[in-house]
Amino acid sequence: MAQMDPKRAEKISKALSDPTRLKILSEIRKRNECLYCVDLYENIHLAQPSISHHMKQLTDTALILSEKEGRNIKYKMNNEVIDEYIDFLQGLKK
Repeated sequence: MAQMDPKRAEKISKALSDPTRLKILSEIRKRNECLYCVDLYENIHLAQPSISHHMKQLTDTALILSEKEGRNIKYKMNNEVIDEYIDFLQGLKK
C-alpha cells in the first residue's frame, strides 16, 4: 500500500470535518457501500446544490468513487484510500 503524503491527508481531514459529509459516508456504508444520488436527497435534507458541493468534496479527495449509470450516479466507498488515511494517522502515534 502506498504511503499517503501529508498534503493529501490534510485534504481528507478537511473533507471529514463536516458533519454532513460524515453522514453521507455513513449512508453509503449502510447501503452496502453503494448509494445512488437520488437516495441522498431522500436521506440528507439539504438542497441539491449543497449536496452536490459535499459530494464534490468527497470525490475530489477520492474517499468515494462515482460511477454514471444511465441517468443516475452511483457512489461507493473507496476503502483503499480510507485504509491509507488510517495508516497515515496510525503513523503519527508511533
